[in-house]
Amino acid sequence: MSIVEHLTELRNRLFVSLAATALCAIAVFIFYPQILDFVSGPYRDATKGITKCMPKGCDLTAIDPLAPFMSRVKVATYGGIALSLPILMFELWRFVTPGLRDKERRYAIPFLISAWLLFILGAVLAWFTLDKALNFLFTAGGDIEPNIVVDKYLSLVTFMLLAFGAAFQFPVLLVFLLLVGVVKTGQLRKVRRHAVVGIVIIAAVITPSQDPYSLFLLATPMYLFYEISILIGRAMKR
Repeated sequence: MSIVEHLTELRNRLFVSLAATALCAIAVFIFYPQILDFVSGPYRDATKGITKCMPKGCDLTAIDPLAPFMSRVKVATYGGIALSLPILMFELWRFVTPGLRDKERRYAIPFLISAWLLFILGAVLAWFTLDKALNFLFTAGGDIEPNIVVDKYLSLVTFMLLAFGAAFQFPVLLVFLLLVGVVKTGQLRKVRRHAVVGIVIIAAVITPSQDPYSLFLLATPMYLFYEISILIGRAMKR
């Protein structure tokens, strides 16, 4: 393909990707009230024991007139990207496929599918961690009644999902490094102790809530992924 043909192909792929993201964002914008009610569930559960919020738990608040609308726009944007992610990855795959060799194509599909599934798995784990994290944060500071604004809460939820989803890309990175020969399985086995310390530090840094529950529930699967990557690397040698 000529340069002009490549640019045309890129334009078409970008157009489809943007259109898919926009349509998904519009759908999320329309169903925002239901989504907000679902997302704020962990917050209400964590505040059910507070006197002024009993029995259903506290509601999110806003101190800025623009906050409710901007929160809706933020949720629509992030939700649109999340929902359209399979289409975005497919369009990326279709664009780069002509430049790949047969061996690279064979490995690329499992990597893309694994990355997407692991991101979803990480986001799901983050969601089930959120309730415990909020309970710890609300009780660790003593007898303080939480009055959380909606944009701060949505930012916490978003960063929790992104942090866990990104951390679950760890085995994809390790397997890729093993595949291209940057690291060896023997090297990974020798540095297990250092890897444990490094994983705990990384989990502590990227966990937005900074609570021990989230740290433990993020560090544990990351180490399991480390061991699984070693097994996959040994299997690839055979």
